[in-house]
Amino acid sequence: MAEQIPLYPVRSAAAAASCKRAAYFSAAGPGPGAERSSRYQLEDESAHLDEMPLMMSEEGFENDESDYHKLPRARILRRKRGLEWFVCGGWKFLCTSCCDWLINICQRKKELKARTVWLGYPEKCEEKHPRNSIKNQKYNVFTFIPGVLYEQFKFFLNLYFLVVSCSQFVPALKIGYLYTYWAPLGFVLAVTIMREAIDEFRRFQRDKEVNSQLYSKLTVRGKVQVKSSDIQVGDLIIVEKNQRIPSDMVFLRTSEKAGSCFIRTDQLDGETDWKLKVAVSCTQRLPALGDLFSINAYVYAQKPQLDIHSFEGTFTREDSDPPIHESLSIENTLWASTVVASGTIIGVVIYTGKETRSVMNTSNPKSKVGLLDLELNQLTKALFLALVALSVVMVTLQGFSGPWYRSLFRFLLLFSYIIPISLRVNLDMGKAAYGWMIMKDENIPGTVVRTSTIPEELGRLVYLLTDKTGTLTRNEMVFKRLHLGTVSYGTDTMDEIQNQLMNSYSQTQSQTSGNNASSTPPRKAQSSAPKVRKSVSSRVHEAVKAVALCHNVTPVYEARGAAGETEFAEADQDFSDDNRTYQASSPDEVALVQWTESVGLTLVNRDLTSMQLRTPSGQILTYCILQTFPFTSESKRMGVIVRDESTAEITFYMKGADVAMSTVVQYNDWLEEECGNMAREGLRTLVVAKRALTDEQYQDFENRYNQAKLSIHDRTLKVAAVVESLEREMELLCLTGVEDQLQADVRPTLEMLRNAGLKIWMLTGDKLETATCIAKSSHLVSRTQDTHVFRPVTSRGEAHLELNAFRRKHDCALVISGDSLEVCLKYYEHEFVELACQCPAVVCCRCTPTQKAHIVRLLQQHTGRRTCAIGDGGNDVSMIQAADCGIGIEGKEGRQASLAADFSVSQFKHIGRLLVVHGRSSYKRSAALSQFVMHRGLIISTMQAVFSSVFYFASVPLYQGFLMVGYATVYTMFPVFSLVLDQDVKPEMAMLYPELYKDLTKGRSLSCKTFLVWVLISIYQGGILMFGALVLFESEFVHVVAISFTALVLTELLMVALTVRTWHWLMAVAELLSLGCYVASLAFLNQYFDVPFIMTVTFVWKVSAITVVSCLPLYVLKYLKRKLSPPSYSKLSS
Repeated sequence: MAEQIPLYPVRSAAAAASCKRAAYFSAAGPGPGAERSSRYQLEDESAHLDEMPLMMSEEGFENDESDYHKLPRARILRRKRGLEWFVCGGWKFLCTSCCDWLINICQRKKELKARTVWLGYPEKCEEKHPRNSIKNQKYNVFTFIPGVLYEQFKFFLNLYFLVVSCSQFVPALKIGYLYTYWAPLGFVLAVTIMREAIDEFRRFQRDKEVNSQLYSKLTVRGKVQVKSSDIQVGDLIIVEKNQRIPSDMVFLRTSEKAGSCFIRTDQLDGETDWKLKVAVSCTQRLPALGDLFSINAYVYAQKPQLDIHSFEGTFTREDSDPPIHESLSIENTLWASTVVASGTIIGVVIYTGKETRSVMNTSNPKSKVGLLDLELNQLTKALFLALVALSVVMVTLQGFSGPWYRSLFRFLLLFSYIIPISLRVNLDMGKAAYGWMIMKDENIPGTVVRTSTIPEELGRLVYLLTDKTGTLTRNEMVFKRLHLGTVSYGTDTMDEIQNQLMNSYSQTQSQTSGNNASSTPPRKAQSSAPKVRKSVSSRVHEAVKAVALCHNVTPVYEARGAAGETEFAEADQDFSDDNRTYQASSPDEVALVQWTESVGLTLVNRDLTSMQLRTPSGQILTYCILQTFPFTSESKRMGVIVRDESTAEITFYMKGADVAMSTVVQYNDWLEEECGNMAREGLRTLVVAKRALTDEQYQDFENRYNQAKLSIHDRTLKVAAVVESLEREMELLCLTGVEDQLQADVRPTLEMLRNAGLKIWMLTGDKLETATCIAKSSHLVSRTQDTHVFRPVTSRGEAHLELNAFRRKHDCALVISGDSLEVCLKYYEHEFVELACQCPAVVCCRCTPTQKAHIVRLLQQHTGRRTCAIGDGGNDVSMIQAADCGIGIEGKEGRQASLAADFSVSQFKHIGRLLVVHGRSSYKRSAALSQFVMHRGLIISTMQAVFSSVFYFASVPLYQGFLMVGYATVYTMFPVFSLVLDQDVKPEMAMLYPELYKDLTKGRSLSCKTFLVWVLISIYQGGILMFGALVLFESEFVHVVAISFTALVLTELLMVALTVRTWHWLMAVAELLSLGCYVASLAFLNQYFDVPFIMTVTFVWKVSAITVVSCLPLYVLKYLKRKLSPPSYSKLSS
């Protein structure tokens, strides 16, 4: 497809461009095009883009459309005019537009504004802010019954049953007993209302639990307890360790000496590593808590927004001279739904309720409807049209005599069995049975079905969108490889590193003691062998020391007792190795420090200005931290400048991704090759380097750095330029490889799902490098496949050029960041989605929860295919709720995702069986069951039509009272419902050949073709049964009823046997039970049947003859079809 798309040159001659533009706007005439001309002359870049249309088909180029903001979908809609547009969905569009307009008028959305928040004085707020309560309920007391009824009767099938049932209250239209119509409808409604009520009550209880959590609020009079839902903007809230943060706050004070604390954000962004937050220095320096009320200070916060990774604000203290101003950034904030991991913190509330980042990033749950239900709804409409047509034909043949409209209504009711009322009941019971089978499957223990209405959706999926952390990976990092250029150490040779480190430090110690004794250093010439050994040893020593110093890890020691009084908690702490845990912003940082501890160099203490290492011999080395340069996605590296307290040497250590580091280290011939080797093994690589600095060099750097930090314009660029002046000719020390352990059987599961025809997208909040690495190690992107990393884009022009570059690539996986994705979707939504859908795999990194849900909705709109979202954290809830089918994994990140999902599994590997076995069989069984129930209604309606035609088009029912109820229930219900046990292939076969799943996405099990086949079978069998009975009957009309009804019941039982592909013992029991019930009930049906006649041989042979004629041809046809054109599954089952 890509070959057909003309690619226009990116840079063209200016003259050609202006000619082309002039020609275009002259052709456009003096309309909006002319206005556009002036705009494009101003925006040279945008004008330049019009030379290179980003269209996906030849039709797009013929279509003279230059405004990219209008999507092709809108263009298609524009072509339909007038009545055609109204009939093809225009009426629905008008209705929804009117409803939206009314809703907007009723609940006008308040415009979000920036705010000034005074510390501890909520009453000073100028605006009214929302309550801090969480609400996940769909309905309230008043909207529950209307809401549930609307959800049920918006389907044509249910609405039709309601109208038919209500018509029976009119005496002139009454045909049977009321219970024959109202009982099934009442049963369906009762079950639905009960199910919704239970779900709603559970949601209410969960909300109440969260909203009534108690927090300490600081007031002028001291601490008071306050409910989470009563917290207001401006309140000073105290949050203890392991407590959930109730609203978005600015971090003012902490009990930790360093003035910082850790928080867990797994329910917000899905990442399990802890984040370091820094208190506002002005309030942290205050002597006591109560002093927060003695100062006159306020926080200025930007308006509430979705982005969880950024914040802009200022802190101002007015009562000091001069006033103190501090800028606030993301590291001074504590977002709601995160958990305090260390110390006790005090913060001022800036956003509450609907305005918090976590609530803004969750979408309202929608009621999910399966594709099968929608297809059946369409078929029901077709059947209704057939019903109306048949009734009109009957009234026409009657000659419109008498009150014909009454006859028309009676015929409509007589043939109403065309749309069987039992269809809804059978399907709902079937869905419940599939849910039960899924939960009872021993191969996927712990699986829970939370939405019982959509098990068939599992069999129709095309796009699978999965989270990374905790879903594909365990988020457990293990250090695997250290490469020094000439020598490489793996997990089995770590003891060598330990020995060399021990030797190196013992030598250093002896040298220092020797130096103290005599002034001459003991460096004597040694034999050649030890010389080489010494050099390797010193290189190992340098590499391990660099890894132990260059990081943002903090060792944390748990207090022994319950630290009620935080001031005295320090004294109780246990500084032993067993009690130490490491915390950092990234789990691979922790893995590196844990590795240095395992080889003998242990990080024992760290604060904002210093860190201490313990050598294998137990000596403590102290380093003063002069500067730290944190990791950013732009720089792809982090650095630290430290001074060794014992030698006063200043060293700049740096580590980062190979692409960023290869330009700053000295020339070498091994780095690129080894990075490639490690990446192919699925390891996350980091290049470590150092540079020794003199005091003069450092002083010069510090002056320039501080100057750059104070500049107002282009601060980031100036700071980066100063740091880059140090990053030159650095000494390459080593290359490290860390493995993020995958969940069990992730690779075979992903391979199976790919073979089943699913396109897998990975949406993660993690860094681009990490995401790419996991995509390769999990085989989401195969080893031979190219990956196209979408360059960061910020403007329309950049997006255009990058999309054109991407379009030239063939069969390569796409890796894109959330920011670039946002820009592409803003200008080129349709084009981007169409290009991405052609990729074998897509990886989106740095995605916010809202972006994840937006991508799901885009795929649904642009492809019309079914989507499935898989996640395990609170940040995946929006995506899970937006998808047609949401699967939650119960993992380390809590149960929020699994509670919000339609299906909950305990491990990722269970998803393969859930889709390929249960999804497939649920869909195929429901398709067979629904068509059979329709056939059961059609056949009796055909018999009624034949009967009425023969008896002068009289609107008299053929079968009355219990015969009709019995036919739909006792006599045929069990065999028909036993189709939910049918299977075409064994589960093991379905797992072995996942390709069988591909057929389902085309929807061939329930299509217009299969439906028409069943309609023809019904007409043939109904005609044969009725004509046969009329031809063979002799004297009594009662005999016609007895012969035709018995033959009808036998035909239905034989048809179930014909439809079944694999027999189950319960199916045989159901067949025999139904037959037994019918034979036993003949004795009690003397008001409908002539009992003595039933006992005769004549009756038996006539029934047998009619049944054979109605069923035998179908058996022959089925046998021939299976021989001549066997379905794909039969080749396997044979």
